[in-house]
Amino acid sequence: MTDTVEMIHEDSLPGHESALERKPDWTPRYPGSNRLKDKVAIVTGGDSGIGRAVAALYAREGAKVAIVYLLEDDDAAETKRIVEAEGSEAIAIRADVGSKKMCERIVEQTLEAFGRIDILVNNAGEQHPDAEITDITEDQLRRTFQTNIFGMFFLVQAVRPHLKAGASIVNCTSVTMYKGSKNLLDYSATKGAITAFTRSLSENLVGEGIRVNAVAPGPIWTPLNPCGGASKEKLEHFGEGTPMGRPGQPNEVAPSFLFLACDDASYMSGQVLHPNGGIVVNA
Repeated sequence: MTDTVEMIHEDSLPGHESALERKPDWTPRYPGSNRLKDKVAIVTGGDSGIGRAVAALYAREGAKVAIVYLLEDDDAAETKRIVEAEGSEAIAIRADVGSKKMCERIVEQTLEAFGRIDILVNNAGEQHPDAEITDITEDQLRRTFQTNIFGMFFLVQAVRPHLKAGASIVNCTSVTMYKGSKNLLDYSATKGAITAFTRSLSENLVGEGIRVNAVAPGPIWTPLNPCGGASKEKLEHFGEGTPMGRPGQPNEVAPSFLFLACDDASYMSGQVLHPNGGIVVNA
């Protein structure tokens, strides 16, 4: 099942995981224990990278998954196959989360397929490195905010009437929100907005029994980095600046998304987890 409305697209984002020479590791590390049995999750940016790892892990734990992606049909089809190989069900929805209309359609298609929504993972994002703030065009600035933060608002607005007590929203922020990034000014600004949105939305929904949390990954090897304009030299040393001296893999981040989505985190809302290779930040 796909959404065929024309997408807004620029550069080579979000990028094909299938085209990467060094493949990200998305494979869940442990047997499932039914922590998401009979749940339905929407995972944006679910075709590759962290989103694929989250979809695979959620499926292993018993969830049905709506995989939302922008343009990469091959990656989305592979993630759907991965979910089904775990014994679960999946649909792939081709949509631009920066469009309010498309976000409404994502929710409609998920309900048509599975009849309910229990978990929303706002993971889709884009970045465009620039050395100078004057290099950031108006179109780029608007587009980065449209995808990274407007899309979260649109999806939460669309899904809110269908969330019941016990539901969970997990947003993807970033270590750049906490330590800054001199070459990702617009991206890091959106991540700051996402963290504030997470804390504020938690306060707004906690009385309804709906938890809202976030994950702030450090440097993780996904298509976003080689396809997001990073130089060859930067890619060669990507992640080496962390205390652990290496980039993380998507399957090292996905367990944070699982924890926050399941009942193990029943007493947590408005919080951020930090799988970042040992970088100490102020929470």
